[in-house]
Amino acid sequence: MTEIFTSWKSWRDAEQPLAAALPGETVAVLEEAVAFAEQRHGDQLRPTGVPYLEHLLEALEVAVRGAGVRDPDVLVAIVLHDVVEDTPCTRAEIAERFGEHVAELVAWVTKPAVAAPQDKPGVAATGQDRAAAKAAVKAAYLRGLAAAPPQAVLVKLADRVSNVQELHRVPVDFQRRYHRETVEHILPLAATSPWFARWFAAWRDDWRAFESSE
Repeated sequence: MTEIFTSWKSWRDAEQPLAAALPGETVAVLEEAVAFAEQRHGDQLRPTGVPYLEHLLEALEVAVRGAGVRDPDVLVAIVLHDVVEDTPCTRAEIAERFGEHVAELVAWVTKPAVAAPQDKPGVAATGQDRAAAKAAVKAAYLRGLAAAPPQAVLVKLADRVSNVQELHRVPVDFQRRYHRETVEHILPLAATSPWFARWFAAWRDDWRAFESSE
């Protein structure tokens, strides 16, 4: 059975286990990063309807309690990994507040914005055009992760564990797309990290019946 990481719902839940595992200065910067992310994400929700902060803390729990990650820049980047993609926050703000290396790691896992499809003469772009453009950008982003530095890969792997550990809670169409994407693009990345390789192998075993029905 795949281990699930959902016990840190708030900073109060995370603070004590983090203090037991990490130096005080790392815990302090993580507290600052969590407050920063919580303020930036505001009332955003996950697809399952829970506050977005829970996803960030899940990914942090995966990294610390599961994979044993101790690199403070990686841990801070995990907390901040969606602020540029999903909020008005900029890379420059992250660099100023948490350092250029953290900003670089966040940039690696940030999907580029999707440019609006150009209308053809006499033909307006359709919703299908926009969906195709979005899919193409995401596919290119996922392929590009193969060239990411190891620390950025750790950020992405922790993020994806949080997202797939309860994949059964989202609609089936989303499950199929996300499962396929994870097997194709994320499992190869996990092969570089023994703990993540084991976790994703167990997760895939849990979904074998689903996979065979695709």
